[in-house]
Amino acid sequence: MSLTKEADHKVKNTTTASQEEYIEVIGAREHNLKNIDISIPRDKLVVVTGISGSGKSSLAFDTIYAEGQRRYMESFSAYARSFIGNMERPDVDKINGLSPVISIEQKTTSKNPRSTVGTLTEIYDFLRVLYARAGEAVSYKTGKKMQRQTEDQIIGHLISEFPDAKLSILAPVVKGRKGHYRELFQQIRKMGFTKARVDGVILEIDARMQVDRYKTHDIEIVVDRIVVSEKDKYRITQSVKTALKHGNGIMMVRDTDGNIQHFSQNLMDPETGLAYDEPAPNSFSFNSPYGACPTCKGLGELENITKETVIPNPKLSISRGGIAPLGEYRDIWIFKKIDALLKNTDVNLTTPIEKFPEEVLDILLYGSKMKVEVSSKKYPGTQWSTSFEGIIKFLQKQQESGTDKMRDWLEEYTVIQLCPDCNGQRLKKESLHFLIDGKNISELALMSISKLGDWFEDIEKRLSDKQNLIGAEVLKEIRKRVGFMLDVGLDYLSLDRPLKTLSGGEAQRIRLATQIGTQLVGVLYILDEPSIGLHQRDNTKLISALQDLRDLGNTVMVVEHDKDMMLASDFILDIGPGAGRHGGKIVAAGSPEEFLKQGSKTAKYLTGDLKIEVPKERRKGNGKKLQLKGAKGNNLQNINVDFPLGTMMCVTGVSGSGKSTLIHDTLYPILNQKFYRSKKDPMEHQSIKGLEHLDKVIEVDQSPIGRTPRSNPATYTGVFTDIRALFSNLPEAKIRGYKPGRFSFNVKGGRCETCEGAGMKLIEMDFLPDVHVPCETCKGKRYNRETLEVRFKGKSISDVLDMTVEQAVEFFTNQPKILRKIQTLSEVGLGYITLGQHATTLSGGEAQRVKLATELSKKDTGNTFYILDEPTTGLHFQDIEHLLEVLQKLVDKGNTVLVIEHNMDVIKVADYIIDLGPEGGTGGGSIVFTGTPEKLIKIENSYTGKFLKAELVH
Repeated sequence: MSLTKEADHKVKNTTTASQEEYIEVIGAREHNLKNIDISIPRDKLVVVTGISGSGKSSLAFDTIYAEGQRRYMESFSAYARSFIGNMERPDVDKINGLSPVISIEQKTTSKNPRSTVGTLTEIYDFLRVLYARAGEAVSYKTGKKMQRQTEDQIIGHLISEFPDAKLSILAPVVKGRKGHYRELFQQIRKMGFTKARVDGVILEIDARMQVDRYKTHDIEIVVDRIVVSEKDKYRITQSVKTALKHGNGIMMVRDTDGNIQHFSQNLMDPETGLAYDEPAPNSFSFNSPYGACPTCKGLGELENITKETVIPNPKLSISRGGIAPLGEYRDIWIFKKIDALLKNTDVNLTTPIEKFPEEVLDILLYGSKMKVEVSSKKYPGTQWSTSFEGIIKFLQKQQESGTDKMRDWLEEYTVIQLCPDCNGQRLKKESLHFLIDGKNISELALMSISKLGDWFEDIEKRLSDKQNLIGAEVLKEIRKRVGFMLDVGLDYLSLDRPLKTLSGGEAQRIRLATQIGTQLVGVLYILDEPSIGLHQRDNTKLISALQDLRDLGNTVMVVEHDKDMMLASDFILDIGPGAGRHGGKIVAAGSPEEFLKQGSKTAKYLTGDLKIEVPKERRKGNGKKLQLKGAKGNNLQNINVDFPLGTMMCVTGVSGSGKSTLIHDTLYPILNQKFYRSKKDPMEHQSIKGLEHLDKVIEVDQSPIGRTPRSNPATYTGVFTDIRALFSNLPEAKIRGYKPGRFSFNVKGGRCETCEGAGMKLIEMDFLPDVHVPCETCKGKRYNRETLEVRFKGKSISDVLDMTVEQAVEFFTNQPKILRKIQTLSEVGLGYITLGQHATTLSGGEAQRVKLATELSKKDTGNTFYILDEPTTGLHFQDIEHLLEVLQKLVDKGNTVLVIEHNMDVIKVADYIIDLGPEGGTGGGSIVFTGTPEKLIKIENSYTGKFLKAELVH
C-alpha cells in the first residue's frame, strides 16, 4: 500500500478523502532518509520499526514532528517569533494531512528535587484544592477539632456564659516575637487605648514605653473593660468588633481571676488559643512559602555537614589529617589558629582526636567568641587577637554563599538527613493537621498509586454531606487521573516520588497518562519506545492505553521494537535494510497481516523464521560467588542474594519490584567503594562476601555520552587521542613541530578560528529560523589549512572524523591500538555511525552502546564485573543478537556480566536469573526465584516465568 510508486500515485490523485485518511510524506531526505514517499493511515496505531540507525527517528521525529512543530510556530506573529525562536524546516518536499503533533519522548526528566510524580500528573494539585476546601483542621497541640466563630456567636457566647461578670476584652497584636515595640505602643496610644496586657500583666501605656528587645513577648491591647449584661449589648458588640479588627479576627477575654478564653473568626483551638490561617491550595504546596516546612524549605531533607564527615577517623591527630577538610599539617594560618586555641588545654595538634575533651572538640567544630592570640609570620613578635569561627560553621557558610567549585568540594563532607521538623513530609505543621477521613495530604502522597486508587474508591461513604458537596468535582478528576496512571502500569509509584529518580520509560508513561487525561481529539501523537523499562506483564496495559488514545480519534505513531506492540498495531512501517547510509529506505509497510507476508528481516523475526537461539547448555560459573545479605533499601524485604561469578546473570521482575534498588543503589556502590573509593554510600544491607574474587567493576547506564556537539564517539571512546598521536608522529607533522594538540578542534592552534572548530556558523535570523551554514573559511572541515595538509594514507584528520566506523576499521587495519577501540564500536552494531558524529544526535540506545564499546575496548582482567541497565533499549532483534554475542565473549573470558532486563530474548540466553517481585512497590522487594531459565518457567507466582515459557517451550 505504501511503497514509493503507490505513494507517488496517491499524490497525483490527491482527493479530499485521501487527505483525511492519510498523512502523506513526500521526498523525505532528513539525515539518512533516501528521498522516501510514504502514506501513513490516520486515526490508527502505527508502529515504525527497523534496525537501529536505519532512520526511524529521522522520519518520525526529525521530519513529521519537526514539520508539525514548525507549522505551529509559523502561526505566531513575526514579533512573537522573534522572542520564542523558530524551527528549521526539515528536509522534505511536502507533508499532506498533518494534524497538530505532540511528541512524548524518552528525554530525561527534570532534575529539580521539587518536581514529583504528583506535581507532574496534577493529582497533587487536585488534592491541594480538596484539602483547602474540604479538609478538617485539628490542633497540633491538643488534637481537638479547630473551631471558627462569627461575630454574633462570640457576642451570644459572652452574654450567655458570663452573666454579670467583669471582663477585659483583649486584641492580640504580638504573639511570641522578639523586639522592643516602642513604635507599636505609641501607635496603640494614638488610637486612644490606654492599657495593654504585656506578657500576662496589664500595664498603663506611657509615652516612652518599650520592652526588652531580646526576649519573646505577647502583647494584647485592652480594648474595653465591661460588666456583661443584656442591656449593654450595644457596647459589647462595638468592643468585640474593635477587638476582632485589631486582632486580625482573633480576640481574648480575661476574667477577674486572670482566666483567659480565646475566640476567633478563623480556625482556632478554644483550649490553647492556637489559630491557623484560613487554608488555601498553596497552604498544602511544598513549593510555596505558605505551605513549605520552614526548616527544609519544602525539600523534606537537609544537607548537613556533620562531625562524622569532618572527622572520619578520630584515631588520627590533627597534624596527621584527622580533620579531613584541612588535610595534613601545613604552615598556614588555620593550623596556627588551632594551635593557639589548644595552648591552654591538655591536648595539642599531635594528640589523637578521640582523646580531645568534648568541650574542646565543640569549640574546634562550632567556634567560640573567646579571643586567641596568634603569632604573626610577617611581623615577628606581633600577636594577632582573633576569635575562632569553628570548622563546621565555616564550611556551612561556604555551602550557603561560596562558589560552585567550593560547593562541589563540600559535597564530600555533606550528608543528606531527614528534616527533623517535618520528618520528610515537606509541609509545615499546620498544613499537616488538616485531615480528610483521618489522613493528611502527605500520607496520601506516600501511598502507591494502586493504594491511593483503593482509598478513593468509596471515599464518599466516609465523608460528611458538606464535604461530598464541595469535593464532588475534585474527586472525579483525581479518580480519572489515578485511573490513567494504573492503565499505563505505574501502580507502584507514589505521588511524592521525585521525578529525578524515574527512568526514561517511567517518565514517558507518566506523560502519556497525562495526555490521555487531556482527552484531545484529532492529534498526532509520536512516542519513542514507551515499552522501555516495562515488564511483559504490563505491556498489555500500555498497548490498551495507546489504543484508547487512538479510539478517541487520534493518530498514534510509536517508534518501537516490541513484538507485542507490532502485532497489536493497525499499521507497521519497517525502515532499513541496514543502518546509517545503508538504511533510510522503506523495506515493508502494511497491516500486521500484510506485513508478515512481505518477508523483511523484522517480519522474519516476528514469524519465527529468524530467532535468537537458546544456548545448548548453561554455564555453571567458576564456583566463586558474591554473597549479599540483609538488603533493605527502599522496598527490599531484607533479602539475601548470591551472584555466581563467571556467568551471564539477568535480574528481572515487574516494574518497581526492586531491581534498581538492589543493583544500582546497593551492589554497585559497594563494588565502587571497594575498587574506586567512591563516596556514594550503598543502601542499607547487612554484609557482602566474595569481593576478593573481583578486581574491577564497570557499569554501563543510559545517560548521554555528552551534552554538546563537541562530544562525539571518537572523543568519548578515547580513540581520538590515539588518532591525534598518530598524526603528530607523521614525518610531515614532526618537520612542522606539530604536537597532538594541533589536531584537536577544541583548542586554539590547529582548529579553524572562524568557527572555533565547530565547522558550522550560526546565523541568527531574528523572527525566521536560525540557520546553520558551513563555515566559509574551513568549509565545515573544522581545521585550518596547515593542519589539513598533514595526511595519513592520503586522508586528513577531518576526513578521518567523517569516516563511518566500518570505513575506519579498514583504514586503521595496521594500527592495533586504534583498531581495538574502533573494532568494538563495530562489534556492538555501531558500524554505521561516523567517528565525529555529534553526541547530541545519538539515540539513548546508541549512546549506551558507545559506552559499552568504550568499556569493552579496555583490557579486561578476566575478573571484571560488568553491570548493564537495559542494554536492549532502542535495539532491533538483529542488534540484540550482535550485542549478546559480545556479552557472551566477555563471559567466556572469565568475566561476570549482570544485566537488568525485561527483554525475553536476553532473559532466555542467561545462565542464571534473579527474579524479584512478585509485584511492584510495597508488593515487591522479595526474591521470587534464582536459577536457570528452564527452572524459572516452573515457578507458579513468577510473571517473568509465564512469559519466558512461550520463548523456551515451542
